[in-house]
Amino acid sequence: MFKILKKTQLAPQVFYYLLHEPDIAKKALPGQFVIIRLDETGERIPITISDFDPIDGTLTFYVQAVGKTSLEMSLMHAGDFILDVVGPLGNSSQIDLFGTVALVGGGFGIAAIHPIARALTQAGNKTISILGARTEELVILEKEMRTASTDVHVVTDDGSHGAIGLVTDILQILIDKKEPINRVIAIGPLIMMKAVADLTRPHKIPTFLSMNPIMIDGTGMCGACRVTVNGEMKFACVDGPEFDGHAVDFEGLLNRLKTYIPEETEAKEKYLKDTAGKCRIAEVSQIYG
Repeated sequence: MFKILKKTQLAPQVFYYLLHEPDIAKKALPGQFVIIRLDETGERIPITISDFDPIDGTLTFYVQAVGKTSLEMSLMHAGDFILDVVGPLGNSSQIDLFGTVALVGGGFGIAAIHPIARALTQAGNKTISILGARTEELVILEKEMRTASTDVHVVTDDGSHGAIGLVTDILQILIDKKEPINRVIAIGPLIMMKAVADLTRPHKIPTFLSMNPIMIDGTGMCGACRVTVNGEMKFACVDGPEFDGHAVDFEGLLNRLKTYIPEETEAKEKYLKDTAGKCRIAEVSQIYG
């Protein structure tokens, strides 16, 4: 059992959690994740480790309430317990002296890019972070990213904060300036990561993306998280989660992510109905604005 020490709602459907888990906190590295299970009948879902403190023995997560389990977790509070937390899993991000690194975080992906930006900056790189979201209230961790990065650009779809446009617009401007960019790392919606890879491909800028396919066990046994890279089958949980963005089969991955949409929708709708029946509809309404 793992205790939730703190929980805060940062934006509609986005929540911050501080969890007591000293064993994982001692071993976690930027880019890794955990698999959690809320209770004995719960499903297993992957969550990126956004921060870790080996001295205090804590892990920081950011969870977006979009499905049944993440919604259920959003209704938990400080003092509640999570049954299972397994990790750290996956390969950590490569932290080395590359030169100038552009880090692109789209929406909820900003939480995952934060520890990577901090580690790369500490390694001596010039880090340019590009944060994108639909609107101002969905831009998370801007203050933390400004501390972790050499430079930060913010862009929103509606122009309510920072520049108006897409993260690729800012990346294109940086490329057009002819300032050498030695590496790009992007984390966010799959369609955004594909756009980043398409943009950097003709410029031959090494580009790495954190894949987020359907995942169950997290140890390579189930095969649910398979991704085709350079024509070879890889498992995001043990071979990734980061892969060469110019070698990923996006069409196949996009199709796989749609496989269980009917079941996922049914599970969420049933949970919302059951939750309303337990007089917690006010909390659910608050989460969904």
